[in-house]
Amino acid sequence: MTDSKISKQISRLQEIIDESSNIVFFGGAGVSTESGIPDFRSVDGLYNQEWSYPPETIISRSFFNGNTKEFYRFYRAKLLPKGIKPNAAHYKLAELEKCGKLKAVVTQNIDGLHQLAGSKVVYELHGSTLRNYCTLCHEFYDEKIIEESENSEDKLPHCKKCGGLVKPDVVLYEESLNTEIIDGAVDAISKADTLIIGGTSLTVYPAAGLINYFKGDNLILLNKSSTPQDGMANLVIHDAIGKILEQIKVN
Repeated sequence: MTDSKISKQISRLQEIIDESSNIVFFGGAGVSTESGIPDFRSVDGLYNQEWSYPPETIISRSFFNGNTKEFYRFYRAKLLPKGIKPNAAHYKLAELEKCGKLKAVVTQNIDGLHQLAGSKVVYELHGSTLRNYCTLCHEFYDEKIIEESENSEDKLPHCKKCGGLVKPDVVLYEESLNTEIIDGAVDAISKADTLIIGGTSLTVYPAAGLINYFKGDNLILLNKSSTPQDGMANLVIHDAIGKILEQIKVN
């Protein structure tokens, strides 16, 4: 795609944002890859790296229950990246929220980067690595308890109050999405006049199905590759989402 074509597309994106008053952003792994977090399905993604078991198996509830030590060994190594910071996309979305244009972020990511960048209304469909809870007494902990468990005798994170096993507050395979989070995301999307979808292939369900609740005027897709919804969008830009959004001016 030529630079002139992308430039025209970004100009159109700017016009749509300027004219909108209720924007919702729906994002996936591609939003965080520019921060150095690998996605799960690209050629260089998490699912194509060698491990003792397929990653899809490791991050399932049945594997967590039956192979807990191996689950945490993988989790600490691959899902708790250190030194990761928000990128241009995260900051621009937070800026759009601050000025009243953006009403909510709906994300499939579990890294907490949207909040770190300053976003306040974030619906985390798959939970967050920054939250962890005791499976017995439900005491909450930050991610440090998982990191520190590598140095414990049994390599497992235990509650400091009751000794129970601490589990990341992320939705594993075989687990259901949080109903309250889903309801909040559906409500936000259904009220939006513009829905910007970025950094997702729209192939992970039920999360991807949430965009069907959008009834607004402008559906925008920002993604490096094509998606099943490209033909339905008012505007499609195939480029890195941070590169696109950093060019948007917030009025």
